Order: sequence, then C-alpha cells, then structure tokens
Amino acid sequence: MIFKTISVIGLGYIGLPTAAVLASRKVKVIGVDVNQKAVDTINSGQIHIVEPDLDIVVHAAVTEGYLRATTRPEPADAFLIAVPTPFKSGPTGDHEPDLRYIESASRSIASVLKKGDLVILESTSPVGATEQMAAWLSEARPDLTFPQTHGEDSDIRVAYCPERVLPGQVLRELVQNDRVIGGVTRKCSEAAIALYKIFVLGECITTNARTAEMCKLTENSFRDVNIAFANELSIVSDRLNINVWELIQLANRHPRVNILQPGPGVGGHCIAVDPWFIVSSSPKEAVLIQTAREVNDSKPEWVIEKVRLAVADYLLSSKANNSDVRIACYGLSFKANIDDIRESPAVEIAVKLSKIYPDKVMVVEPNIEALPERLAAVEKVSLKTAFKEANIHVLLVDHKEFKNDRPPAGILVDTRGLWV
Repeated sequence: MIFKTISVIGLGYIGLPTAAVLASRKVKVIGVDVNQKAVDTINSGQIHIVEPDLDIVVHAAVTEGYLRATTRPEPADAFLIAVPTPFKSGPTGDHEPDLRYIESASRSIASVLKKGDLVILESTSPVGATEQMAAWLSEARPDLTFPQTHGEDSDIRVAYCPERVLPGQVLRELVQNDRVIGGVTRKCSEAAIALYKIFVLGECITTNARTAEMCKLTENSFRDVNIAFANELSIVSDRLNINVWELIQLANRHPRVNILQPGPGVGGHCIAVDPWFIVSSSPKEAVLIQTAREVNDSKPEWVIEKVRLAVADYLLSSKANNSDVRIACYGLSFKANIDDIRESPAVEIAVKLSKIYPDKVMVVEPNIEALPERLAAVEKVSLKTAFKEANIHVLLVDHKEFKNDRPPAGILVDTRGLWV
C-alpha cells in the first residue's frame, strides 16, 4: 500500500515526533491540532515541546515542504489519531476513561475520508476504544463501509497501534522499538504495517485491536506495580530509619532482583493513567493493579508530611519564626530532563505546599519557562537563588542540573536519592 499523504491528528508529545519522523522519510505529512499557537510554531519550523533533536527534524521537514500543520483535517491516505485520553467521573469513581477527544478527532476526519483510507488510533485507550472509534466514523459516514460490518471488504481500514516510547528518547525509540498492531481485520493490520514500515526498524507484530489496547495498558500497569513496591519500600524504610537507596542497591545485587527507584509518586499520561483503565473495566478483579495505583497516588501526601516535619524541625532548631521559613521545590516535570508536567506528582506537591505555606514556596524548574496556572502565585527562581534563600530543600525531580551541585545547606527532603 502506498501512502502519498499521511495526516497526524494531535501534535503533542507523540503526534509531533511521529509526524516529523514520517516527514523525514520524504512523505507528505499534514499535522492537525486545535491549538493555533502550536500550529503556527510548527509552520515556522520550530517546536512547542521539549524533546532532544526534535527541533532539528521538524525544521528540516517544514523547510523541505514535507510537513505542514493546520487546525482543520484535510484529505489524506492515512490518519493517525494521537490525542489525549483523560479521566472523568463515573460509576466506579473519578478514574473513568474520557474518550471525548478521540470522538472529536474521529468526527473531524470523517468528512474527508475516502474509499481506501486507513485510520489508526494511537492514543492510549481502554479496551474497546478502537471499535468505538470505528462506530463513530461509520455513523458520520454512512456512505462508506467499515470493517466492523463489512470485514475484509470494507472501504476504510481501521487499526490500533499504541506508542511505547520514553520521553527524552522519543525519536530513537519511535524508529527502533517493536510495534504491536491490532487491526480490526487482517487487511487492516497489513495496511497499518505498510505505514509503520516507512520508518520503523523494529518488528511489527500483529494481533487484534482489543489485545493491542490491553497490551499497552498491561505494559504500563506492570511498571506501576513495580514502582509502587519501591515507593512502599521507601515509606517502610523511613519508618525503620533505613536508607532505602542503600537498601535497594544491596538487594539488587541478587541476580534475580531488580527493584526500581522510589520517588514522590508517579506521573505522566501513561503510567499514572493507564492502570485505571484496566481497573475501570474490571474493578472486582484488578485488585493488585488498583492497590499499586493507590500506593503511588498517596506518595505525594507522604512527601508533604515529610516537609511539614522538616519545617517543624527547622523552627525548633533555629528558634526562628514562621515568617523565616522558605521552601524550595526542585523540579516540576513528571520525570527528569523534560518539560512534561502531565499528572506530575511534583506539581501536586508544590501546589499543596504553596497553600499550606503561602508566600514561602519557590520552585526551580530549568525545563519550563512559565509555571502552570495553578502555581501562578509561586515564585520561579534559579538554582543559585534557591540554594541561597531556602532553608527547606525538597528535591522532587532528579534533573541533570541538580546533579552537578553539592547538596544545599539546610534541611533536605530528597525524594530521588540525589543528595542523600
């Protein structure tokens, strides 16, 4: 199957790199996003997110005429949907999957679909989302046939293929990692493989759409459970006055033990979100997965309590007044050396501390120019200023900028083991 034009719907942390990599293979790519500022930035050959080397690839693709961004879908031979899937309130709580962005993207491309087109859902989704997307497309375009009703003879091919990349290494992993492709039919899978083989050097492995959806959720739930073990271990170790970083290092010398590193919680739009999609679909059966989520979601409160104790220790030892307390939070992104703050526990901690200690909290975040609206009242300062002015230092993200300095003077609450 030959793709002369490919459209990527959603130009965020996955969509834009995917569009850029496709365009770098001399394929015409039309990127679509509702954010006019992002569209204008891309069309100027620049990027609106932080990802190593992405700016170079995008600039070259735009300059050479292979990549163009717009706010309205245009005809293409294939459509890759990479839009957010947040939470909403539902019967089982506040962690029900919200598919409104997928629905909106589906209905927006429906008007430009033609016979022979391929539609691939890349958004991390609950099981059944690809089938629902196909139903929305069919409803909007009754003049076309779709695989859920016409099988191999359908006018439109539909598949699910989740991304599995690491922020900071997206361009390399998009190309090198294996891809799990879940076509609604065999011909749907074959069409999707033909598209991904334009740039993927890894193996393209086929399955059905539901299994591919569950595979993505399983991968991130596996990681979440293992992180929960590390986070719970850090809490137990603190209670027993044991250095958890030394403990994990020693335990990992066992040839069959590989404990992950604890932190202030779990963030990002994958690991912090995907397990809930499994829980929402099988709440009675997904006991371990839900428990791991609860452990990781509760870690920020534990960190805040550690800061409260640190403030009390400072006031007691220095005989200072409350007005003298200055707290510095180091890092806001959900992992090191990126600007992505989606579901970040560091942001949650900084916000709550700023409410508990008004006008006493500063943040250091070298990867973000402007603080999120929730932290508008908090001062963003340099590393040098924080080291000089704060007496409570809360390390939340182990950015490279923080590794090259000796620990600051004062009381440390180190959630990443960088300064202990």
